[in-house]
Amino acid sequence: MPGAVPGRTAETGSEVARLQAALARDVPGSITDAPGGEQRWAALAQAEIKANGHAIRRPQLVVVVDRNPAVQEMRILVAQPSGGWQSLGGSKVSTGQEGRNGYFITPTGVFLHTDEILDWRAEGTFNANGIRGLGLQGMRVWDFGWQTAERGWEAEGQESTIRLLVHATDPDYLEQRLGRPASKGCIRVPGPMNVFLDRNGILDFDYEAAAQSDPRYNAVLRPDRTPTPLAGNMLVIVDSAGGFAATAQAR
Repeated sequence: MPGAVPGRTAETGSEVARLQAALARDVPGSITDAPGGEQRWAALAQAEIKANGHAIRRPQLVVVVDRNPAVQEMRILVAQPSGGWQSLGGSKVSTGQEGRNGYFITPTGVFLHTDEILDWRAEGTFNANGIRGLGLQGMRVWDFGWQTAERGWEAEGQESTIRLLVHATDPDYLEQRLGRPASKGCIRVPGPMNVFLDRNGILDFDYEAAAQSDPRYNAVLRPDRTPTPLAGNMLVIVDSAGGFAATAQAR
């Protein structure tokens, strides 16, 4: 049943194993962590969640992005109300680029993916520079609404609002550049990771519930999806340069 919560530890463990195998199979070049790196990602996420007044009340998946220019990666964590957290793995990303006019620094914090905002899918069209900014046609665009972000081209502290999105990027020209700051403030992920998040409903806890009664949300969701019972709704953006050693060093 979409949105159901695993009732036993064995069920949770079985679902984690399924997702880990799917991630390794479906996302070429996916990143796995040694125990030290896994714990470091968990500590970063836990600190950010606590600082923003949120709590984990059931086993669920949390997408964590480290905007540190020396890292530029994401992880999918299995968050528990008590006990250790686990990493399914992750990939390279690109967040906001500093020093370029019109480009914002991706904000840190906890951003909820709820049914208050309707996601959409990329049309796969080319812009004036011959780039498919949201990736191939059909790629999911997760919309986290208007958020305050620092203007990366002005003096520190100058802010405006941006539409915070998670999306794919051009597979021919930009995907190979993931792993360095490059976006206007959104989070770019590889196409295969986009499909993995989408097909397994990693962030779709609220969406699956809404889709039961609202055809607009059902239309956004993939017809071939296998929604995980561990689905969550938290995007956590951290910056390990602000007091934690670069997570990349702990893999």
